Amino acid sequence: METIHLIGVCGTAMATLAAMLKDEGYIVRGSDQHVYPPMSDFLLAHEITCYDGFDAANVTPDVDMVVIGNAVSRGNPEVEAVLEQKIRYRSLPEMVREVWLWKRRSIVIAGTHGKTTTAALVSWLLTDTGHDPSFLIGGLTGNFGSSYRLGQGQDFVIEGDEYDSAFFDKTPKFLKYLPDIAVVGNLEFDHADIYSDFSSLQVAVSRLVTLLPGQGLLLLGADSPPALEIGKGAPCVVSTFGLSEAAEWRATQIRPEPTGTSFTVERRGVPLAQLRTPLVGVFNVRNVLAAYVVANTVGIRSSAISDSLKNFVGVRRRLEIRGEERGVTVYDDFAHHPTAVRETLAGLRAAFPSRRIWALFEPRSATACRRVFQGEFAEAFGDADEVIIGRVYRSSLPDNERLSEVELVQRIFELGSRARYLPDVCDIVRAVTEEACNGDLVVVMSNGAFEGIHTRLLKELAQSPPPGKGAF
Repeated sequence: METIHLIGVCGTAMATLAAMLKDEGYIVRGSDQHVYPPMSDFLLAHEITCYDGFDAANVTPDVDMVVIGNAVSRGNPEVEAVLEQKIRYRSLPEMVREVWLWKRRSIVIAGTHGKTTTAALVSWLLTDTGHDPSFLIGGLTGNFGSSYRLGQGQDFVIEGDEYDSAFFDKTPKFLKYLPDIAVVGNLEFDHADIYSDFSSLQVAVSRLVTLLPGQGLLLLGADSPPALEIGKGAPCVVSTFGLSEAAEWRATQIRPEPTGTSFTVERRGVPLAQLRTPLVGVFNVRNVLAAYVVANTVGIRSSAISDSLKNFVGVRRRLEIRGEERGVTVYDDFAHHPTAVRETLAGLRAAFPSRRIWALFEPRSATACRRVFQGEFAEAFGDADEVIIGRVYRSSLPDNERLSEVELVQRIFELGSRARYLPDVCDIVRAVTEEACNGDLVVVMSNGAFEGIHTRLLKELAQSPPPGKGAF
């Protein structure tokens, strides 16, 4: 067995890779700066040694391979030791490819929005119908309680991350994943810290398309013109899905419900299946439809897909209900792009047309913190009745690049929603606790912890009396 050392092992993806390698039979250890829960607990549970702090001495003579995380750069003492001693090293996506993908059918789920949910859906459909797939996605699946699975089947479902691979390889991770089936549901400008403009992101995804084999499948979101654009000249079969009449696979007769969504699947105008999913929102209809097409492509019958969908639990932090106190339901959502915010709130509004919706938003990601999305964010909150904007997380950005919380609140108010800027999480919790009424829906949106606001909010709601009858 090889001994593998991971530099930066406490990153979510790196820790997951470490656990996968351990399950595969390798001797695995790693190091990181400031090792603490939950990742330290995760690694301990998988019996993976983790050194606290970077030190060249951690790269011992018995190490056969080093995986270098993309958060690590030159100057790191372990990186320098690896380069000086000419120890074999790889990036995370290279390691995934070399260990698992060469002999499997690789199903890569890419695009700006919906990757994690779609990948989780495909993984569940394949597992529940006996295909025993492997998967690696960027979130904890409700059905598996994990972000990975190593099965014995031929399929490996993987979320196609567009972030760069490592300091020595600035190309996107998904270019390493040997796609046989690639799904690109939509394309919008995102990750402004990695891509200078939208065209550079388009070029990266176009390169993914060129890697498909002649007998492969490229599945594109018909409701996203930029996604359709990358299909021109594809070396394989190209199919489309969505709500558009031009889509080959189309969702029709969409029926929002408080406990999910029902719709009909048509192919070239011919009805094929009636599906019901516990997920809400048109954006999730597209995700489910994409998963249906992939499952159909690998040979799963419509009736089996329909049965499996009813038992799909979802993905943590994707409009996940964290609890209900005093008749107020608190959701946790990963939304940090204007489109994700808009679609999340629109889905909730369709499911609960008469409820009051609160949107608590922390501008935290590299996308959310930047002024480039200032106008789009203001329009994204249209389906919320009450909007509270928290402090921009990346305060070090120059003023001309940094999103303005005050300007955002003013514009949201001008567009018809009540909005306020509360930089302190304690003030946000207090405002919601004092004003939220029975039946209200509170959606917390951030790609980070938001200072544990979900737990704090539920605790305060449980301990405080209701303010009286609400307006909705």
